[in-house]
Amino acid sequence: MKNKPLLTLLAVIVMAGCSSKPAIPVNDGQTLVMEASVLAAGVSAEKPEISTDKGATVSRSQLYNEQSNPVIINYRFYWYDEKGLEIHPLEQPRTITLPAKSSVSVSSIASYPDARKVRLSLSL
Repeated sequence: MKNKPLLTLLAVIVMAGCSSKPAIPVNDGQTLVMEASVLAAGVSAEKPEISTDKGATVSRSQLYNEQSNPVIINYRFYWYDEKGLEIHPLEQPRTITLPAKSSVSVSSIASYPDARKVRLSLSL
């Protein structure tokens, strides 16, 4: 009889866990991924923002070069649906040259109309 309260508590915990919506979280702290070499090169970036432009889901981010020399950056946007699942096909990686002491805006248009989250990855 001592096990009955424990079993009841266990059953409640299991049922509570089953009631949540299945999703893979992409939290706000993971929307911008930069390799250490990018930071060492003097490049910084804003987190990508999602907006709607003429019915399309668009993400934009501003990249900044604080150095006196141009820097070549590789970047890729990854799109996710409302459940946090990555949307395929993936965009091809792109390259941009950031002029010295300036900023450049990079953007992406989601290929899937139900895209809800985005992640921007930067590397040298």
